[in-house]
Amino acid sequence: MNFLHTFSPSPIAISIGPLSIYWYGIVLALAMSCALALAVKIGKHKNISSETIFDLAIWLIIGGLIGARIYEIGLNFSYYINAPIEIFQLWNGGLAIHGGLIGGVIALIIFIKKKKLDFWKLAAVLTPAVALGQAIGRWGNWFNQELFGVPTSKPWGIPIEALYRPEGYYKYLYFHPTFLYESIGSLVICIFLLILLRSRIKYQIIVGSYFILYGILRFALEFIKIDPTPLIFNIRWPQIMSIILVIIGVSLIVSPRFSVPQKDS
Repeated sequence: MNFLHTFSPSPIAISIGPLSIYWYGIVLALAMSCALALAVKIGKHKNISSETIFDLAIWLIIGGLIGARIYEIGLNFSYYINAPIEIFQLWNGGLAIHGGLIGGVIALIIFIKKKKLDFWKLAAVLTPAVALGQAIGRWGNWFNQELFGVPTSKPWGIPIEALYRPEGYYKYLYFHPTFLYESIGSLVICIFLLILLRSRIKYQIIVGSYFILYGILRFALEFIKIDPTPLIFNIRWPQIMSIILVIIGVSLIVSPRFSVPQKDS
């Protein structure tokens, strides 16, 4: 923790002439690779071939990235309309997880219909992998010095350069590392979902549990975030989306429509 308190990361990992490789991209690639590896391992225990997982991963990565970017642009439309070139600069951040989930679900639905596979089984296999990817991917925000929380004097507070501090916070140096909190929370969710998978509980309950747990985690963290976002009735927009996730998750668990137990054959 002391390392986080004393070290200010650079967004650029390597520069070779005009070419720069950003830590954000490296972290995202690592997150996707680890998530894919976990999904393949879980798939073997659920009689889902690695070829199916790899094929699906391509759809999910493309759908998730498009969804995450479109969602982010929609939330900050006034900014991107004045700087359209930045729409394509993904290495600067700006991938919203709620949009990524929406894009990923749409991609999964299209893939399932195309391949005629079991939606809930694949979704349940993917949820721990998604949570693991989120746990790793959140570290990209640290390198970009974005999505941090309110100022803090705690020894694990992270230093934020003046360039990245919002208006009204220029005199503060240390801020809550919300990326770390979400990373730890997502890792706990991943472990919990893996336990559920081993217990042979209904697939829909596993998917619903992910929506509920991540929705609660994200809703709680928004209370200490200070990045600009639309407000509705003084509630931050990500909190509204998180409430929707919780409602969907509860519906999946309690609805009699979703009462089919796991079938691994």
